[in-house]
Amino acid sequence: MSIAHLSEQEIIRREKRQELEKLGIDPYPAEAFPVTHTATDIKNNFSEENKDRFTDISFAGRIMSIRDMGKASFAVLQDHSGRIQIYVKRDDICTGEDKTLYNTIWKKLLDIGDIIGVKGYGFITKTGETSIHVTAFIILSKSLKPLPVVKEAEGQSFDAVTDPEFRYRQRYAHLVINPQLKDTFIKRTTMINTIRDFLNEHGALEVDTPVLQSIPGGAAARPFITHHNALDIPLYLRIANELYLKRLIVGGFDWVYEFSRNFRNEGMDRTHNPEFTILEFYVAYKDYFWMMNTTENLLEQVAITLHNTTDVPVGDKMLNFKAPFKRVSIYEAVKEHTGIDISEMDEAALRDTCKKLHIETTPGMGRGKLIDNIFGEKCEKHYIQPTFIIDYPVEMSPLTKKHRSKAGLVERFELMINGKEIANAYSELNDPVDQRERFEEQVKLMERGDEEAMFIDHDFLRALEYGMPPTAGIGIGIDRLCMLLTNQPSIQDVLFFPQMRPEKREGEDLRFEI
Repeated sequence: MSIAHLSEQEIIRREKRQELEKLGIDPYPAEAFPVTHTATDIKNNFSEENKDRFTDISFAGRIMSIRDMGKASFAVLQDHSGRIQIYVKRDDICTGEDKTLYNTIWKKLLDIGDIIGVKGYGFITKTGETSIHVTAFIILSKSLKPLPVVKEAEGQSFDAVTDPEFRYRQRYAHLVINPQLKDTFIKRTTMINTIRDFLNEHGALEVDTPVLQSIPGGAAARPFITHHNALDIPLYLRIANELYLKRLIVGGFDWVYEFSRNFRNEGMDRTHNPEFTILEFYVAYKDYFWMMNTTENLLEQVAITLHNTTDVPVGDKMLNFKAPFKRVSIYEAVKEHTGIDISEMDEAALRDTCKKLHIETTPGMGRGKLIDNIFGEKCEKHYIQPTFIIDYPVEMSPLTKKHRSKAGLVERFELMINGKEIANAYSELNDPVDQRERFEEQVKLMERGDEEAMFIDHDFLRALEYGMPPTAGIGIGIDRLCMLLTNQPSIQDVLFFPQMRPEKREGEDLRFEI
């Protein structure tokens, strides 16, 4: 970065860095700094009765404020656990005649945002605040860019930056000035670990499958395309890991799962990011009824782990994750919310129905996509409490087993919560002849212009021809589930680094779009 594009504060901080180096002080030392206590440990456990435990504190953190009182100073340091006040007295850290450490380094060359290590002991100030009395300090990292100003009033913090450009692009700085944001991401990890523990305890095996695929299979979505130079072939970032996990069921594993990072070259909004996380698992000798029972029990456990109850606040609503969940067929849902029975309609009639309902269509849409659009536009938003939408038309589900008793339907469900799809599951299609015919229908849709239609995966068909046992499978949107369980309105708020446009060159205005 050229100096022409630096702020006055950034220039001053660079000058301070140079002054430290002239004094023989490395502003970024290589030696490890031993940390013995955290801010929360000291504040929660220090007392006059047990102060012997806190006579030799070694603490590291970022300077968040400094209050100069002449020959002494108070400052606030922040570590991963929280904030704590420190007290620095000139004659305690400069025991000899040379007062440079305090008068020059501490008072003139340190800034808010710098990371320092301190040694000292615990004490309680006259105002009753647990603090560290510093006997020595070392600079661990000089901050060259000032943090945004944070205003505090009545015990609450208000950061001066509300621009999403800052929040999402500079997540690292946003977390520093608003450390309470960590709670969302800690809960996300707790949620994933709870799911993993549930699956492991029930005998599932966690596996890895390819991210680079020669055919983007397992879902109806537009893929990202890349190129492998050595093989001179196009490759796709996976849109789903379904077909590879089912290959493992063919190979003799009875229950496999994967937290899959998937990529879909589609629009971005508050519930969509082009890179996202899906949990998929497949279980031999089970069906979609078993999967519904397992899913509701799993999510009930996750809700209890995060909230100690099955009642979870989301916006102004209270969602109840207590099993069992309600079950409604997709045709019943459409009839309830539109007053129209579409169960016997062909493609032409469905197009007419979409027109009457003011739902946009394209020539590439087949019967399945038309029904999906009707449900998405007119029904989805009504399902706030966890609800299984079941028994889909065969045209909507090219990888699903035909319904055992209802002609024209398949054994599939989607889990709707707060008006959004959270999970999608099937009794998996294991008939290779039927599967080939379904793939061929997808090719016809692709030829009509459907960019989300599936390719024919000949290797997967070969795997099915060896024989796949009856299998139940599911995909659960981890990011959307996390939004619900942490009460966040946007997927960008549960991803550390959501996708954004590249930054423009220095000196140009930045714009954030989703």
